[in-house]
This record gives sequence, C-alpha cells and structure tokens, in this order.
Amino acid sequence: MTERTEIRSATLIVNTKSRTGQKMFKRACTRLDKLPYPVEAHAVEKPEHLERAVRRALAKQPDLLILGGGDGTISGLVDLMVGKEVILGVLPFGTANSFIRTLGIPLDIDGAIDVLANGAPRRIDLGRIDDDYFANCAAMGISPQIAETVPHGLKKVLGRAGYLGWAAIQFAKFRPFTLIVGDGDKEHRLRVVEVRISNGPYHGGTELVDDATVDSGEIVVQAVQGHFKRRLIKNWVASVFRHDARHEDTINFSGKSLTVATEPSLPISIDGEVLAHTPITATIAAGVIRVMAPIPGPVIPSA
Repeated sequence: MTERTEIRSATLIVNTKSRTGQKMFKRACTRLDKLPYPVEAHAVEKPEHLERAVRRALAKQPDLLILGGGDGTISGLVDLMVGKEVILGVLPFGTANSFIRTLGIPLDIDGAIDVLANGAPRRIDLGRIDDDYFANCAAMGISPQIAETVPHGLKKVLGRAGYLGWAAIQFAKFRPFTLIVGDGDKEHRLRVVEVRISNGPYHGGTELVDDATVDSGEIVVQAVQGHFKRRLIKNWVASVFRHDARHEDTINFSGKSLTVATEPSLPISIDGEVLAHTPITATIAAGVIRVMAPIPGPVIPSA
C-alpha cells in the first residue's frame, strides 16, 4: 500500500568498495539536484563501516535514507531501520538488483532518482530467519555452497573465469538433499535440489517464486524437487525464459512462520551472503518498513 508523506531531508549512503561503486556514487551525486529536498551524501569505502555510517545517519533522523548497493547491502542494513520512522530509498548499484525489480523501480540511476522525487512510500514486509531480517530471498543448495567455499580473493586474482571454474567444481560435488518443512500442523519431508525462502519473486535477478510478494503478510518456501541435479538446471533455464516448465518441479509452502531443516545441515545464503545454517525458523515481519516506490498507475480495462 502506498502512502503520502512530505520529505524534507534525506541521506545517501553508498558502498564504494569497488570501482563500479565509486563511479555510481559520482553519477548519483550529479543527479541529486533533481530531488525537491536536500540530500547529505556519504561514500563508504569499507563494507564493514556501512553499519556505523547508517547508525550515524539515522541518529540525525532524516525523512529518507537512500542506500546505493546490491541486495546483500540492503539486506545487511535493513535491520537498522525496523522500528524507525525513516523511509528507505534504493538505487540500483548491484548486479542482480532483485529487491529493486520486485518494487518496480527502474534499473537506471535517472529512473530510480525519479522515483525518489515523484514516488510514494509503500509499506512492505521483511522476511526473517531466526532473528535476522532480510529484504528479498534466502537460498539453500549450490549457491551458498559456492559462496561458503570459494577461496578469498579468487575472483579478484583470476577474474570471472576463475569464479565460474570454482562454481563448476562445486556443482560437480553438489548432491540433492532432504528438506523438512513444518507449518505448525504438519511436517513435510521431500528430496530437493534447491530451496528458496522468499519475501519477493526475484532471486539472482530472475523471477523464480511467483507467489511471493513484499506485502502479502506471508513468507514463501519454494522447493525444487528432484533426486538428480539436472532438475535444477531445467528449472533455472525455464525460469530465465519464463517458460511454464519452471512450475513442473517446484512446490510452495507459505505462512507467517515455517520451520526449515535439512539432512545434512546446510548453509543458507541471505541475499547472496552466507549468514545461517539449517535448522532455522523462517517468519514474516509484516509491514515493518516503508520504501519509496513508483506510484501505481490507473488500471485501464481491456477493450
């Protein structure tokens, strides 16, 4: 649901560790004069200092806190905004930008800044794994296995080819696993090749979980069923091309609270960062933050 509110002040915080982040920060700063309110801009070069920068910004009580970064940056900082009156603004500085896609925000800086200038606050849910809030999606399977085992600095030293090579090695080692989902009344046990815990439909920039929305009041656990890894490849390809086959091997569980366990215990990546291991409890925190989003247009009936 969108709301009307007057914004009088804003703070921009951007993760500028990479050259891309530095470039994006400079581009954003040159366009901030489009906004009808003053913006205090901060470039943070060390990711470990982002939380401190956000806490300092929130202490000044701006009406709008704008974060420039990927899904991991947003999920890592959104906990700090729960219970605050501040509105979240986002700029598409990530690779996948799944959270931004879910909200319908343009993927270019000018379009995203136009939303900050002319959009309206929308109250949305956050997912939660145990006590950790997240904005978009968590996963179990090959993705967190790669993230947890990749040697530090491999991508920096050998580039994208080195990272893809490591991913291929991990995929060869990867095995299907048993998922146990509990909804309070019944326990469901099945053999799977991937699990997605979703507060929105996008994961890795691809729409995977159609049933998940940011204002449904429910968390969705989607399992890709199968005893063989080829089921996962089939699902990925079908999802990229939006083919109906993407639904053939998936099953969804939804609710306000779901218990999730695996055999064996597995790492969980939360918007790209490995932050937990099974077993966990996945819950929804309904309507706990506001985010600046496009104003929905009128529905035009078909002829």
